[in-house]
Amino acid sequence: MTIQPPPPLTPSGSRGIPEQVAFDRREMSVILSVYGRMVAAGEWRDYGISCLRDMAVFSVFRRTAENPLYRIEKRPKLRNRQGMYSVVGIDGQILKRGHDLKSVLRVLERKLIRSVE
Repeated sequence: MTIQPPPPLTPSGSRGIPEQVAFDRREMSVILSVYGRMVAAGEWRDYGISCLRDMAVFSVFRRTAENPLYRIEKRPKLRNRQGMYSVVGIDGQILKRGHDLKSVLRVLERKLIRSVE
């Protein structure tokens, strides 16, 4: 994991607009708790994090050398519209979008529920 330096100070002394979007500690804790449960269940094996200018992406893989099964995206520009968090499937379809990360990630937890015979 690469640690990025904070954005430079503007002449007025306040922080400018960040050069990239990233998940904060609370968001990563929520995401990694779901990820850990899915790894323990044998569903997921690897992940990747991308911090871009307009969004941050947490990608989940079943195997290392394939396309991500799911992408958990944070887009701050959509904060006042549909919500800045979304879960995107392998085909690019948005499975859930909202303002609260925990409620958005519930769509992934449903994959853990299996019937016992």
